[in-house]
Amino acid sequence: MGAVVLDTNLVSYRMKKHPLAKIYEPHLKKRKLVVSFMTVAEMYEGAYRASWGIEKMRNLESVLGSYVVIQSSPSICRRWGEIRSERRHRPIAPDDAWIAATALANGWTLATHNASDFVGISGLKLITVPE
Repeated sequence: MGAVVLDTNLVSYRMKKHPLAKIYEPHLKKRKLVVSFMTVAEMYEGAYRASWGIEKMRNLESVLGSYVVIQSSPSICRRWGEIRSERRHRPIAPDDAWIAATALANGWTLATHNASDFVGISGLKLITVPE
């Protein structure tokens, strides 16, 4: 099995040991778990907004260190532009477009609990589990 890009919500669920995290685990087993640089940024934004202390920030850094972080590249930027153009009549948030572009540029599946954020993106394969 190949790599899977985790959307920010799944990284958060796994970090908090949220019940939804368990539902996704069978889909993630034996796969390389990857996150976009944008997910890292979103996780830090959430931590700073919540005024996390030193221990929680250390835990966040440890959790983020357990994933392969994919940085921006020309191919990811190209995919981001395609996605934003394709979704111009149903705008997609820039952060979601970066996460989707990371998956598409590398030929990976995206795991998310917010599938509606990614509807209408040509070629994007999703792993999502209804509640």
